Amino acid sequence: MKKGRIIFLNGVTSAGKTSIVEALQHKGDIFFYVVANDLFEEMVGEDYLQENYWGYLSEVIIMMYHTARMFSDMGKNVIIDGILVEREEIKPHYQQLLEILKDNPLDIVEVYCPLDICRQRNIMRENRYEMQSQEQYNLMAQDIKYSIKVDTSIYSPEQCAEIIIRELCQLETKIVI
Repeated sequence: MKKGRIIFLNGVTSAGKTSIVEALQHKGDIFFYVVANDLFEEMVGEDYLQENYWGYLSEVIIMMYHTARMFSDMGKNVIIDGILVEREEIKPHYQQLLEILKDNPLDIVEVYCPLDICRQRNIMRENRYEMQSQEQYNLMAQDIKYSIKVDTSIYSPEQCAEIIIRELCQLETKIVI
């Protein structure tokens, strides 16, 4: 069985990853299952997160990568909505991702947005704190090998989705489920 493509959208909070996911999900060209840091974080009770946020989050992030691999192994395309941070609890994060998904078709997309715009988006969202994007940026893994970069300060989520599909996905065969 042909393995499904895994596209990892990597960027700080409010960079526009989830908006791109939604745009990709509305396209009829190709179907993706979605796994996301936020969704997996919800699997951990709030009490546990308050007790040891990064410890528990690190565990579910690794579980998320194994879940993506399982979908891919079953021939399903997957989008990972996440951020590659290098905290002590998950180091070496980027290398662990590459090891878990080494036998699967993986593309990492840099979802970029200037930090001042992310800060403004955080303020407008009200469920993020103002400097959250900056703090995440300071923790991001270095030397990531990106397949492509999309800039959400220039392009709409729909345009970013088009760029991702055009650059990374072969559309000769429509994915039917």
